[in-house]
Formats: sequence, C-alpha cells, structure tokens
Amino acid sequence: MKEDSCLHAALICLGMLCYSHAAATERLNHTRPSLHGHHEKGKEGQVLHRSKRGWVWNQFFVIEEYTGPDPVLVGRLHSDIDSGDGNIKYILSGEGAGIIFVIDDKSGNIHATKTLDREERAQYTLTAQAVDRNTNRPLEPPSEFIVKVQDINDNPPEFLHENYHANVPERSNVGTSVIQVTASDADDPTYGNSAKLVYSILEGQPYFSVEAQTGIIRTALPNMDREAKEEYHVVIQAKDMGGHMGGLSGTTKVTITLTDVNDNPPKFPQSVYQMSVSEAAVPGEEVGRVKAKDPDIGENGLVAYSIIDGDGMDMFEITTDYETQEGVVKLKKLLDYETKKSYSLKVEAANVHIDPKFISNGPFKDTVTVKISVEDADEPPVFLKPSYIFEVQENAASGTVVGKVHAKDPDAANSAIRYSIDRHTDLERYFSISAEDGNIKTIKALDREEMAWHNISVFAVEVHKQHQEAKVPVAIKVVDVNDNAPKFAAAYEAFVCENARSNQQFITISADDKDDSANGPRFIFSLPPEIIHNPNFTLRDNRDNTASVLVRREGFSRQKQDLYLLPIVISDGGLPPLSSTNTLTIRVCGCDSNGSLLSCNAEAYILNAGLSTGALIAILACIVILLVIVVLFVTLKRQKKEPLIVFEEEDVRENIITYDDEGGGEEDTEAFDIATLQNPDGINGFIPRKDIKPEYQYMPRPGLRPAPNSVDVDDFINTRIQEADNDPTAPPYDSIQIYGYEGRGSVAGSLSSLESATTDSDLDYDYLQNWGPRFKKLADLYGSKDTFDDDS
Repeated sequence: MKEDSCLHAALICLGMLCYSHAAATERLNHTRPSLHGHHEKGKEGQVLHRSKRGWVWNQFFVIEEYTGPDPVLVGRLHSDIDSGDGNIKYILSGEGAGIIFVIDDKSGNIHATKTLDREERAQYTLTAQAVDRNTNRPLEPPSEFIVKVQDINDNPPEFLHENYHANVPERSNVGTSVIQVTASDADDPTYGNSAKLVYSILEGQPYFSVEAQTGIIRTALPNMDREAKEEYHVVIQAKDMGGHMGGLSGTTKVTITLTDVNDNPPKFPQSVYQMSVSEAAVPGEEVGRVKAKDPDIGENGLVAYSIIDGDGMDMFEITTDYETQEGVVKLKKLLDYETKKSYSLKVEAANVHIDPKFISNGPFKDTVTVKISVEDADEPPVFLKPSYIFEVQENAASGTVVGKVHAKDPDAANSAIRYSIDRHTDLERYFSISAEDGNIKTIKALDREEMAWHNISVFAVEVHKQHQEAKVPVAIKVVDVNDNAPKFAAAYEAFVCENARSNQQFITISADDKDDSANGPRFIFSLPPEIIHNPNFTLRDNRDNTASVLVRREGFSRQKQDLYLLPIVISDGGLPPLSSTNTLTIRVCGCDSNGSLLSCNAEAYILNAGLSTGALIAILACIVILLVIVVLFVTLKRQKKEPLIVFEEEDVRENIITYDDEGGGEEDTEAFDIATLQNPDGINGFIPRKDIKPEYQYMPRPGLRPAPNSVDVDDFINTRIQEADNDPTAPPYDSIQIYGYEGRGSVAGSLSSLESATTDSDLDYDYLQNWGPRFKKLADLYGSKDTFDDDS
C-alpha cells in the first residue's frame, strides 16, 4: 500500500508538471501569430489583424500499468476563443478515442480510462477539434497530438532458449570460450535502466564463468578431465536495472559436455595372461584374447596389438578385433606337444591415433606377457616318411622282401602299431605286409612288361585305439630282367624281282623287345650258322638296330621257286643276352626293266604263256553269266515258297488263317510234318514246332501213341490233340486244322466216290469192324450185305 500511494503521488506531481508546462505553452501561444489569419486592410480602410492559433496542446505522457481508482488525467485542451460560457465543444478522435481516451467536451480535460502497456503499444496519435456547440461549426482547424506511454520496469529478462547445450574439449585452458547465451528485456531500453541487463552464474562454479555484459561462458578451471566427469549443468541469470537491487531477472540452464581427447595411454589390467591350446589345433584357430583398457573413446581409444618378442613369434600371430578392442591370439603353425610344451609371447598394445599436444604425457602404449601351454592330443600314428619307393626284380619268387615301412605313435603313450595294405590299391593281391614290423613281400611273381609300377597304400593303426589311423603311399618299381627275346617289329614280307642284281638290297628289317632299354637294344642281326653261306640271300647288320637283306645271286625264276623262307637270328644286349629266330618270307615277282613289280603269282605267269588276254576275258565273262543265272534261279524259287498268308502291317485285327491243302492235322502248315499222318507208325519221337523256338524241349508222354499194328485213327487224332493242348511251346491261340488223312492201309484206299469200284462185288467192308465204335454203324450197314444177298 505504501508503494502504491507513493506511485500515485508521483503521478499527480507529473500531471501537475505537465499542466504547468501546458499553461506556459498557452501563454506563449497567445504571443504567437495565429495560423488562421493575416493583417488585411478593409475596403473602408479598416485594418484587419491575423487571427492567432487558439489551441493549447503539447505531447502528453501517461504512465503504463497505472492501477489507481480514478482515470488518469492525461492533459487538457483549451482554445483562446473559449470565454468559458460553454458555447465551445471539444471533440477528440483518433487512436483509442472514446475507448481508451475520453475528453470532457466543456473543459477539454483528457483522461485514460484503461490501464496501458507500453510493450503492447508505445504511443497513440489523436486529433482534437473545437466546434460550436450549437451549430457544430468548426471554430479551429483540427490538430494532431501524441500521447506516449511512459515505461516502467515491468518485464523481466527472457533468454532466447530455455536450455542450451555446448561442448568443450577436456583439458582446455582457462578462459576457453564455451558458448554465448543471450537474454532480451521488453522494457524501453532508452528510458532508464529497465532494459539494461547484467549476466551472472548461479550454478557451475568453480568450473565455468560468464561475462556480465556479453553472456559468454568460459572455462574457469584447468585440466578438466572427461574421464573424471563428462557433463556439467550451469545456471545463468540475466538481471535488468543494471544488476541493481529491485531489478527483474531471468535464468536459463546450460548443459556443457567435455569432449574426449587422447590423453590416456592403453593399459593392460594384468601383467601376465595364461592360455592353452591343443596340439591338434589347425593353423588359424583362435588361442585366446587379451585387452588393454583405454578410457578414451572413439578413435582416441583405438588400440592395435602386435607381438614384439618371445619364443612363439613363429608359431603364433595376433590380430585386432576393432569391435571389442581385443587382441586375438591365433595359431600360425602346427604344434607338437612332444617337441615343445609351452611358448611365451610379449604383446604390445598401442594407440592408433596420438594427439601431439599430449605426447609429453608419455608413451601411449603398454606391453604384457602371454604364456601359452600346449596340451597333448591323441594323435594318429605318423610314418617316418611321407611316401615310400621300393624296387623288386620281376619274376622274383613269392615271399621276396620288397621293403619296410615304419610308423610310430607320436603320443607319450607310444602305443603299438599294426600295419595293413589297402586292398583297393592291390586288387590282384601281389603283395602282403607283416602286421607287426611293416615288411612288404611279394605274393606272386611280377611281370614288368605287364605292369612296371605298383602303387599301393599302407595303413598304420594303433593297437588299442582302432580309430587312430594313418595312411601312406608306397610305390613299387618292378626292375626289368632280360626275359623277352627280340622279335621282328612287324610281320615282314619281302618281294624280290626275277631279274634282281647281285648284292641288291630289297628290304630293311628292325626288331622290337618288350624288355627295358637296358636289356633290349642294341640288336644284333645274323643268319643261322647252318645257312650262313646261303646261296640266294645274305644279311647285313646296319648297327642301328636295323638290318638289310640283300640278293646274293642274279636271276630268279617263279616257275622253279616262287617263295623263299629266310631264318634270321636277332639277339638283344641284355645280360645274359637273349635271341630268337624269325622267318622272313620272300616272294619272287615279275618286274619290268625299271624294277617295278608286275606280278608275283606263279600260276598267272604260266597262264600267260599259253593263253592270250582275250581268252582270259572270255572265260571271266562266262563265269559272270553263270553266276547271274544261278542268282535268278534262286530268287524265283524263293518267290514260289512265299507264305500263302499275307499279313498287312496296317491291319491290326485278328486274322482267320485258311489253308488250301488238306494238310496234316493238329500241327499243320510249317509247324506240322504231314508225313506223320501218312505214316503214324514211322514216328519215333517228338517233332518240335518250327514256327517258334521252344524254351525247353517238351517230351511226349509215353503210352499215348497207338501201336504200329493196330492203328486207330480216332485214338491217333485224340492223342495228337492232347499233346498239342499240353504243349507249353504251342502258340496261345487255336488253329483251324483240316485233316486229309483217311486211315492207314485201308482196303478201300479212299472213301471218295471218285475211286469207288464199278461193281459192289469188289467191295469188302469187314474191316470196318476193327475201326472202333464210331464206325460200328457203317460196319452194320455194309458188313451185312453178303448176308442179305445170301438170303435172297
């Protein structure tokens, strides 16, 4: 209440000052010439005076945020023509007229009816006018004036952002700028200190400070460590009135993060790492991991690992896993527990990126010792050699030792080993092996010419651990023995002319030997001792594994001898040497004067002496004509024997086969022998079918064939039908058979009327009684004829 009363008194004083200022102005206005008149001389010589301006006006002020009970008097308008009789009416128009500002039309007093806010509107432009109250005629021209809203400190400072975020590198120097914060005040900066701001830090000491006039935040402590504390929260205050008491203030929060720099070297958490690996591990397999801790982050914390010393540098390697920042120790070569059981490595971890500003802090790297122990593994046997090569002579006796393989158990247990041959590599079983000592022997004689090398595989298995197995290749060379005599390289046949000259060469021969080159060439050619002085031919060894055959005498005659057989002995160069005798066939041929062969046939030479060429041609022509006649005859005969039934390939229906002959019964056409019906007594066995090839021979059942001397045609036919029905080689279809057989040895000869006797007396039908029951009727009819005749 006390503050309000003081403010009210101050406003009253201010209004009084404005009023006194206006009164003084009004007095001045009376002395100024009017803007509405001039000195003029009337028509009758009257002097007219210039009318003076009658307004009393000025720029008015009103204090903002006034909350008193009565309207605030802004000012008073008064015209010098106003005599106070109330005939003048004051009118106010313009911004806020009648709403914010009201005027007493009689006295000209202007009041503000509402509380004003300078931050919303700093001034108002109004227009005043004096008119005659009765006629509303303007007495003065309208005049503008301004009402300014006078500022008071009613707005606190406000920052542009409620929260600020900033970064600054760790270990920055004192005074390093971090960020600038800015606040604004809505009060009038030209009036008093209402908008004069001063910045101060409320929270964040002693790490940061702020410049009072600019709002720039700076570091206040040296060597701030991100690894100790990464984030700071700072509160900044902005206060108006120059920071003096009574001023308004505003605050903002600033989050400051220390960014990382490489100020920490990597460090192993322990001095020794223990690892183990099995000797069965393969190269590239991971053995273990080490990790050096670096509190820095990002690229400042990247660490690279390397092996710088130790007896395992050749056996192990280390790589860097950049995702986990670990050093991965891997196996580089195969291990052997029995050879070396442990290794030691010296591993270094170093930063990849180093900041030169902190290089003086020391080396950014660290070392650690890694001890690796090799664990024993159950390994398969190991042969002393990766492969074996042995030699054995061909034709060696069975049981000859070829060689010996040896394997051992690399484990400390040193288990016993058993050996065996992989029989897939020795299908012919040429070799055997001793299961205990690995000696390989022959089972049967070997032939180098058949197979010069034998490649087998030998297994070695631990006696007590059958699953531990090793395999080694064994190559066995069959050493050649001179066991093959040389022979002609080809089947030679020589030709010599009848008019050959003495010592004339007519053929060159060579030899071939299946043995190795050491036991084969060089070949030696010679004639057998018994014909060394052969009068017809001689042999010359060319000493290049060939020999030439020459004529020893002049002139040969085909009429006397046209073929010569010359034995030649060929010896090889083996130890001991082998030889063979090969026969060279030499034919005597007729040649022309140039030595070209004409004929080597002795018979042709004889014919040529007695027959001319024309005679020979005639003989050949006759032979050709005879051959043509024979071919034509055979062709016509085959056409006559073509089957009477023609099967058309396009007709797929069943055919009814008919025969135009009175053939032989159940097995007619090509499959049945009609002679069987004509002579049933002559058959002595089963005649197989001819239209198909039987899978097995069907034997007719005994006892079904009629006796030779008592032939019953009915029984005969029934027997044949039964045999045909039971024959498994018969076709699966029925055949229509026509029988033309009328019985064997019939007195009548034939039942046909064509051969009937001319008289009844020549007929005798008594034999019908012996034909069986089916002919009984005929026997009764014809056999009793004599009786009838006798009765007559």
